[in-house]
Amino acid sequence: MKIIKFYLPKGKEVIKMKKFKKILALSLAIATVLAFAACGKSETAGTAGGNTEKKADSDWAYVQGKGKLVIGMTLFAPMDYTDENGELTGFEVEFGNAVCDKLGVKPDFVEINWDAKENELNSKKVDCLWNGLTITDDRKANMSISEPYLGNKQVMVTAKVNVEKYGKDVTGARVVAETGSAGEELATGNDFFKTAKYTGVDSQAKALMEVKSGTADIAVVDYVTSIGSIGEGTDYADLAVVEAQEFEPEEYGIAFRKGSDITEKVNGIMKELAADGTLKKIAEKYKLQDLLLVK
Repeated sequence: MKIIKFYLPKGKEVIKMKKFKKILALSLAIATVLAFAACGKSETAGTAGGNTEKKADSDWAYVQGKGKLVIGMTLFAPMDYTDENGELTGFEVEFGNAVCDKLGVKPDFVEINWDAKENELNSKKVDCLWNGLTITDDRKANMSISEPYLGNKQVMVTAKVNVEKYGKDVTGARVVAETGSAGEELATGNDFFKTAKYTGVDSQAKALMEVKSGTADIAVVDYVTSIGSIGEGTDYADLAVVEAQEFEPEEYGIAFRKGSDITEKVNGIMKELAADGTLKKIAEKYKLQDLLLVK
């Protein structure tokens, strides 16, 4: 049998070996600490990155960062219009101011082409559509819409002398409505108007002007537009609503981009404004209190 001998270091060699082991152990310890630190930093960075991504995707963070909510609208009384001093006023204007005050951002009302409203919203030219927007299934599928806040319906406005006639039949009548509006949908899709001659115009105010000037026979507009805009004491004293024809009730909502996290914030604020009486007070000023849906 062959005997294998092991030789242990002696003297200085033993000391050197001990120092080497200490250095090796210390190096391993440092490496371990650094490895854990790197992992921790990586996880933190990942979490931070995730938060940043969420924040970047947040519509509210985008609006809050600008410090203002850009509101897309068109001019039609009593919702959005200019008063005798040239100042923008109306139910939607005061309502929007009250909501933005609670949000902590400034309202920026921008007049848009209503027919291109969804493009204006999705391209971020505006942050919401707040202008007597009728809630429909199609719009709910493409935008994030608030809880309904005001009731409405479409009405026919014509010269007082034609009210009875057009209450029964509109064959051959020249009908106008705002392009892209619920009025246009009714005028082009309801069987009652199938024998009429339809033309789109760029606003509800223009539709009323067409009837007043005699270039159109009937304007299909929002009921809220007719309140205080036609009849005695207005610029359209010779116009009236055709009461004999009733159309389906509608509801107004505020539209935000699809998936927007601002919608729920605004829903909550609307309830607060209703609870403290602010919304009712604004509605009463424009004779809309009976149409309020948020109470």
